[in-house]
Amino acid sequence: MCYSWRMEALRDKYAENTRQALIDAALRLFANRAYADLSAEELVRSAGLSRGALYHHFDGKRGLFEAVVDVLERQAAQRVQTAIVSVSDPFDRIDRGVGEFLAVCAEPDYRHIVLEQAPIALGWQRFRELDLQHLGGLLLGAVRNLLDARMIRPHPAELIAAAFYGALTELPLTVAAADDPAAAREQAASLVHDLVHGLAADRS
Repeated sequence: MCYSWRMEALRDKYAENTRQALIDAALRLFANRAYADLSAEELVRSAGLSRGALYHHFDGKRGLFEAVVDVLERQAAQRVQTAIVSVSDPFDRIDRGVGEFLAVCAEPDYRHIVLEQAPIALGWQRFRELDLQHLGGLLLGAVRNLLDARMIRPHPAELIAAAFYGALTELPLTVAAADDPAAAREQAASLVHDLVHGLAADRS
């Protein structure tokens, strides 16, 4: 039984290593190329593996690309969460979170893979599902904190979050296309700050 357990653990480790090797290779290639320009054969060759490994773990190129997007989205959410965890004021939490999110979006790998390629490769609906799965909860939580503290007017939390989700989906692409992306990022953060504070409750 002990031998069987060891063999199973080794198989699991090998499978995880294989899966990670495919993701790492795909991340390198997708960061610099368009999704449509990469073949499954090129992806597995870069990872030093077979097409069988690709289809076993990801059911093809699209599944592998989705896994790469998922990794980047998860990392983005973790960075935003880390940036806001020590901030107590709900307005300040949003400012800090938006600033960190825009910083993530400015990074070439995230911008090219997640913002530019994912909506095309996965379709808007699937891209939106992945995006909301990782970042939507943080945004909705931030809105609910403001509502619970009665710091903004009592619109439905889901509608407020949807409105700001739309802005935060488009702003990074506009910033990336600007002549001075760094300055545009600061302007975008300031704009979101003003939009959020535009909902502030009358406390007079």
